[in-house]
Amino acid sequence: MRGCGRPLRRAGVALLLMAAAAWAGRRPRPVGPGGQPRPNVVLVACDSLLKQHIFSPFSHCASVCPPSILEMLLSRFYFGERKSLGFCASSELSFLLNQTKAPWYYFQGLSHLITSHSLLRNQHLEPSHLSMPSLTAWDGRLTFYPGNQTVDLPFINFMKRYGTVFLNAYTNSPICCPSRAAMWSGLFTHLTESWNNFKGLDPGYVTWMDLMEKHGYRTQKFGKLDYTSGHHSVSNRVEAWTRDVDFLLRQEGRPMVKLTGDKTHVRVMEADWRNTDKAVDWIKEEAINLTQPFVLYLGLNLPHPYPSPYAGENFGSSTFLTSPYWLEKVTYEAIKIPKWSSFSEMHPVDYYSSYTKNCTGEFTKQEVRNIRAFYYAMCAETDAMLGEVISALRDTGLLKKTIIIFTSDHGELAMEHRQFYKMSMYEGSSHVPLLVMGPGIKEQQQVPNVVSLVDIYPTMLDIAKIPVTQNLSGHSLMPLLCGRAENEVLPRGPRPSWVLSEFHGCNVNSSTYMLRTGKWKYIAYSDGRSVLPQLFDLSDDPDELTNVAIKFPVIVHSLDKILRSIVDYPKVSSSVQEYNKRQFMIWKQSLGQNYSNVIANLRWHQDWLKEPKKYENAIDKWLSQSE
Repeated sequence: MRGCGRPLRRAGVALLLMAAAAWAGRRPRPVGPGGQPRPNVVLVACDSLLKQHIFSPFSHCASVCPPSILEMLLSRFYFGERKSLGFCASSELSFLLNQTKAPWYYFQGLSHLITSHSLLRNQHLEPSHLSMPSLTAWDGRLTFYPGNQTVDLPFINFMKRYGTVFLNAYTNSPICCPSRAAMWSGLFTHLTESWNNFKGLDPGYVTWMDLMEKHGYRTQKFGKLDYTSGHHSVSNRVEAWTRDVDFLLRQEGRPMVKLTGDKTHVRVMEADWRNTDKAVDWIKEEAINLTQPFVLYLGLNLPHPYPSPYAGENFGSSTFLTSPYWLEKVTYEAIKIPKWSSFSEMHPVDYYSSYTKNCTGEFTKQEVRNIRAFYYAMCAETDAMLGEVISALRDTGLLKKTIIIFTSDHGELAMEHRQFYKMSMYEGSSHVPLLVMGPGIKEQQQVPNVVSLVDIYPTMLDIAKIPVTQNLSGHSLMPLLCGRAENEVLPRGPRPSWVLSEFHGCNVNSSTYMLRTGKWKYIAYSDGRSVLPQLFDLSDDPDELTNVAIKFPVIVHSLDKILRSIVDYPKVSSSVQEYNKRQFMIWKQSLGQNYSNVIANLRWHQDWLKEPKKYENAIDKWLSQSE
């Protein structure tokens, strides 16, 4: 693999939430340029961090072990030691039984795995897989201090200990489909015109997975993909198209929490668990017998909020749902209650977002704390799914031969800045997790460089030894992962010192552009004149409570100049406005006489039905205006 100190002679890749690769290493592998065998790839992707029981020994152990002890056992399990791990583990497991009062069978499988691993520790098998997990709606700050103090995430911590964590990884658009379109294409949002959850890539777009299949990889996908056009609800697309209309309507149910089941209820997000099971079974039953390298993708919905049917017809997703089993993983005392600006102090775009997300009402501190706690518990459930994949890799003898990559399409505000959901450039929404571990990856490394999801495309090609095209927006992460970025001469030149994120969808009444570089976060809107920009010094103001744009006009001018050199954002904003109006008119005409009834009963129906004529007139006025 390019950029690493030692070659990945046989490796696989897993991308997006959780990943697994399975290659028994018994047969010769297809080779890439230069005659070197190529790695396998496993990709797992999740949306928001959302078997009645988890039967993985690791997952059972995670439910009862103190985190520090579990991580110690996982470490010995993964790497092995010269002494008898079986004997060592037995005494430690006895201690755990006494301390936790857990049933003995919770630990029996783990003891077996540790003991059996000691038999393999001296085989020195060559690396043969690359796994890249990714999710949706996971706040990237949970993967390092102090955010990681709020919830037990043993498998995230395991990856950090034996791999690399990126401290400043960002989405290129903080909403599902456009973000995933950037990751699968390697191009910025304005280049693919992935304007909202309805407008992504064309169905036949050539992704990095398509190229890897063309170059001899066996490909397999499970779960959520969501990077092509034509998906999501009618409400979602209409809300995006009409964001320039002069009205203000609540478009979501009020954020709330819901507890389900009891302390034995583990599989809360059943659909995600079923897809995880499929990926695990594929690893154990099919991938292990392949004679070619492979790419496995697993897409999850967690920790995305759940649907809220209580809100009526065409309801949105504003329910944070978990069970007591996962809620016990959360340290309530460590939950930070975010500070809110007064309504008069809020940026106008923030106020629009807060109102349309139904967050301008009164919330007690306990309500806010519970929303955040339930969200963290949903993250813990996702971490357990990652554990299932890690366990499958270990069971097939592939863990030490697999690169695992864990990331997400966007974050979750969880009531920061008086908002939930994503669609914002604030850290909770735009900052995503990105962790990588495996052969050739530097261990216990924290990378401060700013990176983003468009870097996934060239990284996957780099791993597979496929030539990287020059027109991509992203850059391979491999030099950073191998710890040699400072000295290496890169074919495409040095990695830029900035990342770009942009948003053009619902719940925000202006196209938004974020430039993150050094300690600064610069946010520009629309044409750069009609809406005031924001500037945050993240070193002094990590919670982004003080807009210092007026205080530092020279910095604003400099950053805006850089932003305009990357994207002509006034022109892009105008193109989005034209697109929105054109698409709405096509949709309206398709409804004929049903238009008034349909538009009144979308997610905003509770407000719309109070004054339907008023809102229809506002749309008619908008349609009659020239751009």
